[in-house]
Amino acid sequence: MPRRLRSPGWSSSRLRLGGWLLLTNLLLSGVSSAWASWSFTQILQTAEQRYGSLGPGRGRIEAWNQMLQGEVNAPEREQLIAVNRFFNQQLRFEDDTHIWYQTEYWATPVESLIKGAADCENFALAKYFSLRHLGIPSEKLRITYVKALPQNQAHMVLTFYNSPTADPLVLDNLFGEIRPASQRKDLLPVYAFNAEGLYMPGAHGEKRSSDLKKLSRWQDVLKKMQAEGFSVGDG
Repeated sequence: MPRRLRSPGWSSSRLRLGGWLLLTNLLLSGVSSAWASWSFTQILQTAEQRYGSLGPGRGRIEAWNQMLQGEVNAPEREQLIAVNRFFNQQLRFEDDTHIWYQTEYWATPVESLIKGAADCENFALAKYFSLRHLGIPSEKLRITYVKALPQNQAHMVLTFYNSPTADPLVLDNLFGEIRPASQRKDLLPVYAFNAEGLYMPGAHGEKRSSDLKKLSRWQDVLKKMQAEGFSVGDG
């Protein structure tokens, strides 16, 4: 039986899922020093040039802009709630094989909103980039790979740490309410990452690896967003 998560969070959990460790290739190290304002007029024009007619996706992208503008000066907790709710409502869950005809595809938020669909990884990425744009630093956010115990399958969520040792809050497309990790006994953490590095659970707390490789998918999604007109730095 998998070990249950222990309060106050996930720092002391252990799990070894060898296949997931291959995804360490996805990291790109570095910290974005500044995220400039996003011009959604230009972003929409660029999206049409890159992807063709946006159809209903235009309305979803415009709604994303409106949501972000409304949350610029809000407290962090309100920003988390708004971003989590927005993408959970705007996007339906589908596998990459059905959306992109690939077993693994990391989409930008624009790509996901055009499709109106995303898998768990692209839900987490869209929420991550939105919250970074709203001013939440990368060290407070981690894209976290977990095992969803009821479904017995790999899953991805976004976690928010108010402080390095805090019980993280979990933003999940499977469960609408944001709850502390200690209350999500259905999720067993594997590892997490952000622009700061890779976080591995261990017996003595999470350890961050600074020996990161600049490899494909994380770097690719940053490059795609920059080509779409977003200032995202290194994430």
